[in-house]
Amino acid sequence: MQKDLSNYRKSYEKSILIEGAILENPLEQFQKWFYEVESAGGSDEPNAMTISTIGLDGFPKNRVVLMKKYTHEGFIFYTNYRSEKGKAIMKNPSVCLSFFWSNLERQVIIKGNAEKIAENLSDGYFESRPRGSQLGAIVSEQSDVIASRELLEGNLQQLEKELDGKELERPKHWGGYLVRPISIEFWQGRPNRLHDRIRYSLEEDYNWKIERLQP
Repeated sequence: MQKDLSNYRKSYEKSILIEGAILENPLEQFQKWFYEVESAGGSDEPNAMTISTIGLDGFPKNRVVLMKKYTHEGFIFYTNYRSEKGKAIMKNPSVCLSFFWSNLERQVIIKGNAEKIAENLSDGYFESRPRGSQLGAIVSEQSDVIASRELLEGNLQQLEKELDGKELERPKHWGGYLVRPISIEFWQGRPNRLHDRIRYSLEEDYNWKIERLQP
């Protein structure tokens, strides 16, 4: 089985990225781009990002998660700490995040270190979730093998009965991570594959070094 995709071609012409028009702080530049992506429309979940970890088996693994907050410190998402992702981060907290916003032909690639956020912050976010999402976080032993979908749904139904009318508490093995960036690259598609790439690198004095990379 094969399919030749060599004729899939697109000219990127929606915007430019030049040094004279960027902000000195990459997190502020990220916020600017994020607002522009939201305003432009055409992206169902602009907060969807790929996170790459090095697994316990030594292989890198990518998966899409949802960023739930960004601050001057970095990027926050939530997961099960006992999941494959959580175990990988526990062993090696160096991760890579990436956003791809096709509506504006942009990417952002972030290298950084992941750390658990304060428990009270995870509690607050858990309380804000719909009850169904709360139950899902409690019932799922994320990344573990299960025999069938029916068994998973049966476990959920049983949990719903047991906890009917009760306030749900966040499982201690579920919560947030903050990824503190050490490098943030902004990628803007351009014609003839001569894309704009601007990289911010965190230096020892906590200032950001700005460089243009060749496409």
